[in-house]
Amino acid sequence: MNKTADLPTPDTQQDTDWWRGAVIYQIYPRSFQDSNGDGIGDLLGIAQRLPHVASLGVDAVWISPFFKSPMKDFGYDVSDYCDVDPMFGTLADFDILIGAAHRLGLKVLIDLVLSHSSQDHHWFRESRKDKDNDYANWYVWADAKPDGTPPNNWLSIFGGSAWQWEPSRCQYYMHNFLTEQPDLNFHEPKVQEALLNTAHFWLGRGVDGFRLDTINFYVHDAQLRDNPALPVEERNPITAPAVNPYTWQNHLYDKTQPENLDFLRKFRAVLNEYHAAAVGEVGDDQRGLEILGQYTAGDDLMHMSYAFELLSDHMPTPDYITGVMTKIAEVAADGWVCWAFSNHDVPRHISRWNLTDAGARCFTTLMMCLRGSVCLYQGEELALPESEVAFEDLQDPYGKRFWPAFKGRDGCRTPMVWEPSNQNGGFSQGFPWLPVSHDHLNRAVSTQEQDPAAILHHYRRAVSFRHAHHALAKGSIDDLGTDGSILHFVRTQPDESIFCAFNLRHEPAVMEMPAGKWRQIGAELGSTGVAPDGRIHLGPWQPALLVRVT
Repeated sequence: MNKTADLPTPDTQQDTDWWRGAVIYQIYPRSFQDSNGDGIGDLLGIAQRLPHVASLGVDAVWISPFFKSPMKDFGYDVSDYCDVDPMFGTLADFDILIGAAHRLGLKVLIDLVLSHSSQDHHWFRESRKDKDNDYANWYVWADAKPDGTPPNNWLSIFGGSAWQWEPSRCQYYMHNFLTEQPDLNFHEPKVQEALLNTAHFWLGRGVDGFRLDTINFYVHDAQLRDNPALPVEERNPITAPAVNPYTWQNHLYDKTQPENLDFLRKFRAVLNEYHAAAVGEVGDDQRGLEILGQYTAGDDLMHMSYAFELLSDHMPTPDYITGVMTKIAEVAADGWVCWAFSNHDVPRHISRWNLTDAGARCFTTLMMCLRGSVCLYQGEELALPESEVAFEDLQDPYGKRFWPAFKGRDGCRTPMVWEPSNQNGGFSQGFPWLPVSHDHLNRAVSTQEQDPAAILHHYRRAVSFRHAHHALAKGSIDDLGTDGSILHFVRTQPDESIFCAFNLRHEPAVMEMPAGKWRQIGAELGSTGVAPDGRIHLGPWQPALLVRVT
C-alpha cells in the first residue's frame, strides 16, 4: 500500500531558521499522560498536557517513537513506519496532537528510527524467507565463516554478537541493538527510497522535522571488516555502559561510513521541500564531536546534532566544559550542537551529578547560555531525581541483560507527575506500566505551580531569558575560560554581547571583571553583579550575567 499518496502540499512560508538556538522539550509517550486508563501514555494524553509544555516557553516538542511496534525496545523497533501503534492511538489522534501543538505555537519533531526496523516489519518477514525475493537485500545479511561462526567480530550495544543466525537463509543478519531489531541495508537504493518516502509521509501530515535516532549507524562497511580492539586506557563509555564489551572495540567499520553522507544529503533535500529541520543523534565514544561536525557542516546535511558530552556520568567541571567547547570550535565550527543533560536513555542528571537545588538551577541557567540548541527531558523542569525501579518491575531489556551492574533505563522513564492526590501522580486512572516514584509526588506540577520558589518557575525564567537575548540563541561563544571553580565566556551577536560566568562549586568564588563596561542582567536567575571592589563575587552555584554597555 502506498501511504505517501495524496499528501498535502508542503508549506513554503515557515521560518527556516527557527531551530537554531531553539529550546526543545522531549516527550516520552509511554510516560507522559494516559488518556484512556490503560496505564500507558498516549497521543491524546500528550495533546491534553501540551499547555504545560507551552507554558515553559519552549519552541518545540520532540516526541519519542509512537509507531506500530511489538515494543521489544518500546517503540524503537518499528513494524510500520507510517502508522500509529494502537496503544498510543490512531493517525487521527496524531492529527489532533499536531493541531493542538501548532495552535500553542509549538513545533513538532518526531523520532525516526531508520537504522533498523522490527523483525515484525513486513520488509524483514519477506527478506528472511530466502535469498531471491524482492526484499532479499533490504537487510544486512552475510554468510558464516567456514567454522559456522559470525562473519566478523562486530558487537551489539545491547550485548553479545551483532549477528543472529537465520535458518531459512542459512545466513546471519546484523543487529546493532536487540536481535529483534535487524539493521536495514543502506547500500540498497530501494531501502533509501522507502525511508525517504517515510519522511515525506510525516512531513505531509504537518510535522516540523525529526529527531533521527542513531544517525551514524545507517551505513556499514560493505567489506564487513573486523573492528580493531581499543586499548583499555582509550575506552570512554558513552554509548554503552562500561560493563558492556561493546566499549572494548574501536568501531571503525560497523557504523559511521563515508556513504552515510550521501543519504543524509538526500534526506536534507526532502526536509528542504517542507522547510523542516532535523537533529541527528550521533553515538560514538571516540569521535562523536568530529562526526557531529562532519554531519552538520554546510547547508546540505543535518541542521544540528545531538551531543552526548553533557550526558556524562560525572558532573561537568569548568575545565571539562571548556575542553568540550574548545573541541567543538576545532572540529565543528561550521556545525550546530543540540545539548541535553537528561533524556530517556540515561539516569536523570539531578541524581547522576548529585545536585542540590542550587546546583540544578545553576546548570539550568548555564544550559540556556551555551551556544547551540537545547533539549529538555520531561520532568527535568521539576528537578525529578532518578527513580529506583525494583528488578521485578523492570521493563527495559537492556537493564535485564546487565542487572545489577547496569540497571537499565527505566529509572528515567517512570511516569510524569502532574498532581499528588493519588499514587499515580495524575498520570493514569489505571495501573501504570512503570511504578510512579513516591519521591516524585511532592514535586508534581500542580504543587510547584503553587510555590513561587519552585524550580519549575526557574526553568520558565531561564527559557525566557534565552529568548530575550539573541546573542544567547544564535551568537558566537568567545573568550572561553576558567578561573578555579568559575566557568566564563562571552556570547556575541553584532548588536549584543553577554558575559556569562558560573561558579560550579559549593563555596564562594571571586573573579576579575572582564575588560570594558558591563551592566548586570538576569537578576531573576540569581545573577550577581560587580561588587564595590570592581570584582565579581559569586556565591555557591551562582551565575553572573552581564551585558556590554556601548
